[in-house]
Amino acid sequence: QWPDTGAPPMDLWEVDVRRFQPHQNETAYLEARTAESLGLLYAMHWPFQQFESARDQRRSPLHERVAARGACFGELAGWERPNWYAEPDQARCYEYSYGRQNWFANARREHEAVRSNVALFDQTSFAKFLISGPAACAFLNWLCTAEMDVAVGRIVYSQCLNERGGIEADVTVTRVSVDEYLYVTAAACGVRDGSWLSRHSAGFDVAVTDITEAYAVLGLMGPESRATLSPLTSADLGPAAFQFATSQLIDVSGVQVRASRITYVGALGWELYIPWTDAAAVFDAIAGDDLTLAGYHAMDSLRIEKAYRHWGHDIGDEDTPLEAGLGFTVAWDKPEGFIGRQALIAQRQSGVAKRLALFVLEDPEVLIYHDEPIWADGRPVGRITSGAYGHSVGAAIGFGYVHGEEPFTLKSLTDRRFEIEVGDVKYSARVGTRAVYDPGHRQIR
Repeated sequence: QWPDTGAPPMDLWEVDVRRFQPHQNETAYLEARTAESLGLLYAMHWPFQQFESARDQRRSPLHERVAARGACFGELAGWERPNWYAEPDQARCYEYSYGRQNWFANARREHEAVRSNVALFDQTSFAKFLISGPAACAFLNWLCTAEMDVAVGRIVYSQCLNERGGIEADVTVTRVSVDEYLYVTAAACGVRDGSWLSRHSAGFDVAVTDITEAYAVLGLMGPESRATLSPLTSADLGPAAFQFATSQLIDVSGVQVRASRITYVGALGWELYIPWTDAAAVFDAIAGDDLTLAGYHAMDSLRIEKAYRHWGHDIGDEDTPLEAGLGFTVAWDKPEGFIGRQALIAQRQSGVAKRLALFVLEDPEVLIYHDEPIWADGRPVGRITSGAYGHSVGAAIGFGYVHGEEPFTLKSLTDRRFEIEVGDVKYSARVGTRAVYDPGHRQIR
């Protein structure tokens, strides 16, 4: 059906050629990784289990520096990424279990640094594309749900949809000049999004350029991020001069970088896009000897406290923005419309029979990861799509879709009592749709 109609009828990611990175077609990689993955097929599938074969395929220019500071690396799309930072006398390895693993306290310290002080993330692995040309604005307006005809320097959060209204991509797009946009997506989605951009650019006078490995990215996040960055730049970082969801070219210790005031962890902060060869110098200037470095496990717990979705888990090509609680990203009245608009209009009129919600377990000792059943009124109504421990609230948090036989309202969802099943035991959970930490976004702004 996919070749016949040009679109898959359902989520077929597990057989989608776009899930592969170029290095995964190389013989040496395949010989090593295939043997390991086959061997693990019937083994225990531990949470956060890391492959050991065919590693070091892609490295950030900051790899050696974060390694020297205690990084324990995980791998995604070939990238070696710091998942957590070990103490000086601590082994840099995973001790797998379904309970609190050996890095739990490390990730908590990194999490707390972001919430109360400042921490630095290496986000280089995020896939980055430059969309340029006279029709760049028209092309992205057709591709994305949000309005892209914005002022230069404005950052827009948006989804790209298929004709069914399903979410094909979850992105931030920055207008860097009149005819140029910076499109940023998840590391694992680089090939997929690149294919989507290229395929839909036909008929538009635009060029799509993958610039992922032209720029490193540092995320400086936390209430002290402005105080940390200000001494290193001549730019005015004050809230009036540098507003949230805007981007500027600034100097940092003599290097021109693109500073974007945006966050995936729910804190005041900047993502700094740095020319690859200058990244180490900028890192040294910011990190110094004692700034806290944070990894992707902390990022996961921080983002779920803020109800930020994760593409591939919480949202995907079978989920619409209305079902995922992302209707605020949709510019319904764009003159030329956008891909999937008619499907969304029909759904807005009929209502939704499934809705993404956020669940907070009332028992602070229980952990959730994904796929745990969601119960209401004595029957299963969905499953957890992603979960992490919310250190700021002292409980595990999970996203999950609640399914109904008929369209239902948001109030009828939040008025119900839910339980999450973990290890054959059902645990009470509070349900909501807003962030459980700083729901008014005061820290961000």
